[in-house]
Amino acid sequence: MKHLPVVPPPAAEAPAPTTETRGIVADAARTAELSPAVLDAIRAVFDPEIPVNIVELGLIYDIVVDAAGVAGIRMTLTAPGCPAAQSLPVEVARKAKGVPGVTDARVDVVWDPPWTKDRMSDAAKLQLGFW
Repeated sequence: MKHLPVVPPPAAEAPAPTTETRGIVADAARTAELSPAVLDAIRAVFDPEIPVNIVELGLIYDIVVDAAGVAGIRMTLTAPGCPAAQSLPVEVARKAKGVPGVTDARVDVVWDPPWTKDRMSDAAKLQLGFW
Protein backbone atom coordinates (compact mmCIF):
# COMPACT_ATOMS: atom_id res chain seq x y z
CA MET A 1 0.00 0.00 0.00
CA LYS A 2 1.41 3.37 -0.94
CA HIS A 3 0.83 6.72 0.70
CA LEU A 4 2.79 9.93 0.87
CA PRO A 5 4.88 11.06 3.84
CA VAL A 6 2.92 13.34 6.10
CA VAL A 7 5.37 16.23 6.18
CA PRO A 8 7.95 16.12 3.41
CA PRO A 9 11.02 18.03 4.56
CA PRO A 10 12.13 20.81 2.26
CA ALA A 11 15.84 19.97 2.06
CA ALA A 12 16.48 16.84 4.11
CA GLU A 13 15.94 13.32 2.88
CA ALA A 14 12.36 12.27 3.57
CA PRO A 15 11.75 9.09 5.51
CA ALA A 16 10.23 6.44 3.31
CA PRO A 17 6.47 5.99 3.72
CA THR A 18 5.63 2.78 5.44
CA THR A 19 2.81 0.32 5.31
CA GLU A 20 3.42 -0.60 8.93
CA THR A 21 4.11 1.60 11.94
CA ARG A 22 4.35 0.15 15.41
CA GLY A 23 2.75 -3.10 14.24
CA ILE A 24 -0.15 -1.31 12.57
CA VAL A 25 -0.67 -2.38 8.98
CA ALA A 26 -1.97 0.55 6.96
CA ASP A 27 -5.33 0.45 5.29
CA ALA A 28 -5.02 2.85 2.34
CA ALA A 29 -8.60 4.09 2.51
CA ARG A 30 -8.60 4.63 6.30
CA THR A 31 -5.18 6.29 6.13
CA ALA A 32 -6.36 8.67 3.40
CA GLU A 33 -9.55 9.38 5.34
CA LEU A 34 -8.13 9.91 8.83
CA SER A 35 -4.46 10.91 8.58
CA PRO A 36 -5.20 14.57 7.65
CA ALA A 37 -7.39 14.95 10.75
CA VAL A 38 -4.78 13.21 12.91
CA LEU A 39 -2.13 15.57 11.57
CA ASP A 40 -4.34 18.57 12.32
CA ALA A 41 -4.89 17.34 15.88
CA ILE A 42 -1.15 16.87 16.38
CA ARG A 43 -0.56 20.49 15.34
CA ALA A 44 -1.74 21.39 18.85
CA VAL A 45 1.34 19.68 20.37
CA PHE A 46 4.29 21.98 21.02
CA ASP A 47 7.84 21.23 22.03
CA PRO A 48 8.02 22.80 25.51
CA GLU A 49 11.37 24.45 24.73
CA ILE A 50 10.52 25.70 21.23
CA PRO A 51 7.42 27.83 20.56
CA VAL A 52 6.53 25.93 17.38
CA ASN A 53 4.24 22.92 16.97
CA ILE A 54 5.89 19.59 16.31
CA VAL A 55 4.38 19.27 12.82
CA GLU A 56 6.01 22.54 11.69
CA LEU A 57 9.24 21.41 13.37
CA GLY A 58 9.22 18.37 11.08
CA LEU A 59 9.05 15.82 13.90
CA ILE A 60 6.16 13.80 12.43
CA TYR A 61 7.49 11.38 9.81
CA ASP A 62 4.47 9.22 8.98
CA ILE A 63 0.89 8.44 9.94
CA VAL A 64 -0.90 5.21 9.03
CA VAL A 65 -4.34 4.01 10.04
CA ASP A 66 -5.51 0.41 9.93
CA ALA A 67 -8.96 -0.89 9.00
CA ALA A 68 -10.05 -0.82 12.66
CA GLY A 69 -9.13 2.86 13.04
CA VAL A 70 -5.90 2.38 14.99
CA ALA A 71 -3.41 5.13 14.10
CA GLY A 72 0.31 4.46 13.96
CA ILE A 73 2.45 7.58 14.16
CA ARG A 74 6.16 7.59 13.41
CA MET A 75 7.94 10.60 14.84
CA THR A 76 11.31 11.77 16.06
CA LEU A 77 12.59 14.30 18.55
CA THR A 78 15.02 17.16 18.06
CA ALA A 79 17.68 15.27 20.03
CA PRO A 80 17.98 11.90 21.79
CA GLY A 81 18.38 13.69 25.13
CA CYS A 82 15.28 15.83 24.60
CA PRO A 83 13.73 16.59 28.00
CA ALA A 84 10.27 16.04 26.52
CA ALA A 85 11.14 12.54 25.28
CA GLN A 86 8.62 10.97 27.64
CA SER A 87 5.83 13.53 27.39
CA LEU A 88 5.66 14.38 23.66
CA PRO A 89 4.80 10.87 22.38
CA VAL A 90 2.11 10.54 25.07
CA GLU A 91 0.61 13.89 24.07
CA VAL A 92 0.73 12.96 20.36
CA ALA A 93 -1.13 9.71 21.08
CA ARG A 94 -3.70 11.55 23.21
CA LYS A 95 -4.40 14.09 20.47
CA ALA A 96 -4.66 11.39 17.80
CA LYS A 97 -7.09 9.35 19.91
CA GLY A 98 -9.35 12.41 20.08
CA VAL A 99 -9.94 12.34 16.32
CA PRO A 100 -13.39 10.95 15.39
CA GLY A 101 -12.89 7.56 13.74
CA VAL A 102 -9.57 6.85 15.48
CA THR A 103 -10.03 4.00 17.94
CA ASP A 104 -6.48 3.98 19.35
CA ALA A 105 -3.08 5.50 18.62
CA ARG A 106 0.43 4.15 18.96
CA VAL A 107 3.49 6.34 18.63
CA ASP A 108 6.86 5.04 17.50
CA VAL A 109 9.82 7.36 18.18
CA VAL A 110 12.56 6.77 15.61
CA TRP A 111 16.01 8.25 15.09
CA ASP A 112 16.53 7.44 11.42
CA PRO A 113 16.66 9.68 9.57
CA PRO A 114 17.89 12.04 12.26
CA TRP A 115 16.13 15.35 12.70
CA THR A 116 17.83 18.50 11.42
CA LYS A 117 16.70 22.11 11.11
CA ASP A 118 16.23 21.42 7.39
CA ARG A 119 13.11 19.40 8.28
CA MET A 120 11.38 22.51 9.63
CA SER A 121 8.74 24.28 7.57
CA ASP A 122 9.52 27.73 6.20
CA ALA A 123 7.01 29.18 8.67
CA ALA A 124 8.84 27.56 11.62
CA LYS A 125 12.21 28.82 10.36
CA LEU A 126 10.82 32.31 10.02
CA GLN A 127 9.20 32.19 13.46
CA LEU A 128 12.47 31.06 15.07
CA GLY A 129 14.57 33.59 13.20
CA PHE A 130 16.48 31.13 11.04
CA TRP A 131 15.92 33.38 7.98
